[in-house]
Amino acid sequence: ISFTPPFSFAVLPQPLLIASNMVLESTIIIDARDHMYGRLASVIAKELLAGQKVVVVRCEELVISGSLVRNRTKWAQFRKKHMNTNPRKGPFHFKAPAKMFWRTVRGMVHHMTERGAAALARLSTFEGIPHPYDKMQRKVVSAALRVVRLKPNRNFTVIGDLCSSVGWKHGDLLKSLEAKRKVKSEAFFAKKKAAKLLKEKAEKAADLSAVSDILAKSGY
Repeated sequence: ISFTPPFSFAVLPQPLLIASNMVLESTIIIDARDHMYGRLASVIAKELLAGQKVVVVRCEELVISGSLVRNRTKWAQFRKKHMNTNPRKGPFHFKAPAKMFWRTVRGMVHHMTERGAAALARLSTFEGIPHPYDKMQRKVVSAALRVVRLKPNRNFTVIGDLCSSVGWKHGDLLKSLEAKRKVKSEAFFAKKKAAKLLKEKAEKAADLSAVSDILAKSGY
């Protein structure tokens, strides 16, 4: 099942299909908007261990099942976990969405081994969509989308809201930056569509009768 989110930007995300005979790409850029937090992390962890480089953008728009009150309570319990004699030595509780997601994936790749450390090094996570990923093709993971995995009547929490409620201070700044990016992205996409239409008109108007025989012999 594939799903295209109802918003416009430079390049629409394409569904990422995980296959047993997959071919590694240079870098996969995943738009994390409206994905289930844990399911996306597990898919990405498997890709990293297979040798794939992955960049995850818009981590602040990941969702987790359960209401905000419930997840804040779970966060408070997690926040109490620390070293008894010297809490400065960890564990460390990240408040930024990108670092929270990175930490979750870290727990799925056995990062204390050489293979796990190499896999984790292939992962990059970001809030928003920074340059140069704003003009590159992004993908979605169909198996981890909220509309596919969560019943419509269930509560869910956006990770950005959870982080803001526990001390993350850059939510407003990120919203303003994203608003500016979307304006530029729409202009870029309109320019790209106009260029495509001009190319199609030029191809239809072109007279290829003089070279049609040569092109037919070549398979065109």
